[in-house]
Amino acid sequence: MTVYNYLSFLTDYGLEDGFVAACHGTAARIAPAARVIDITHLVPPGDVRRGAAVLAQTVTYLPPAVHVAVVDPGVGTIRRAIAIAAGDSILVGPDNGLLSWAIAALGGPGQAIQLTNGDLWLHPVSSTFHGRDIFMPVAAHLAAGLELTGAGDEIPTAELVELPAPTSRIQDGEAEGEVMSVDRFGNVQLSIPAAEAGRLGIGIGTAVAVRCGRRQLTVPYLDTFAAGAPGEIVAFTDSAGLISLAMNAGDAAQQLGLPPGAHVRLSQAHTAKAR
Repeated sequence: MTVYNYLSFLTDYGLEDGFVAACHGTAARIAPAARVIDITHLVPPGDVRRGAAVLAQTVTYLPPAVHVAVVDPGVGTIRRAIAIAAGDSILVGPDNGLLSWAIAALGGPGQAIQLTNGDLWLHPVSSTFHGRDIFMPVAAHLAAGLELTGAGDEIPTAELVELPAPTSRIQDGEAEGEVMSVDRFGNVQLSIPAAEAGRLGIGIGTAVAVRCGRRQLTVPYLDTFAAGAPGEIVAFTDSAGLISLAMNAGDAAQQLGLPPGAHVRLSQAHTAKAR
């Protein structure tokens, strides 16, 4: 029996209503010893990709836990509710790809369970609030020591829904990637690992040519966005080790018109070095 001291929690519920508190309360009634770490509840509504990116970039810094993630535009439909063992943790949420990048970050899936044991759920089950009535109560029971198989029926891991891996490749002197996510500051995170930049001759102090659609601009590659002048767009290595674009004291995503999923190409600009 494995008892987890922590539950982590990520949703698109927002903070204006009592949804998050209801889920916290549900966990506390079942597993009062488990501490809840809130990752975020400000994922844009229904944005599974943004939720997946934030979850994957966070879970490796958390202690062993039952990670609950709910960004679930298909709630109440035939999409499955699942729990997956990965690394030394368990992930609980909808089978819509939300968990897939985090599972990979934790080393890949182990056992996969469809949550079919209704005895663990709150009743009556709301057709629009599975976070409170299914995901969190099951997660709390798992944190309290319930074996994973006690939550339902085993399913093949090959059947799990996965989000397509973000584009990231280098060819012909260019790095091609896509916008992984845009944070609340308007910083644009690309799927291009900063470790690959050296292959293009890009490093701190060099100029980078950025192509997005028909637009092309040249920006400096600096050690932090704050090193740029106010209103200047810069490239830098973010806390996840990915190349990001930001504007000091401004919103780079709005300025560039780059939503999540947009394709971007980077190359060394053949100009004088940036400061």
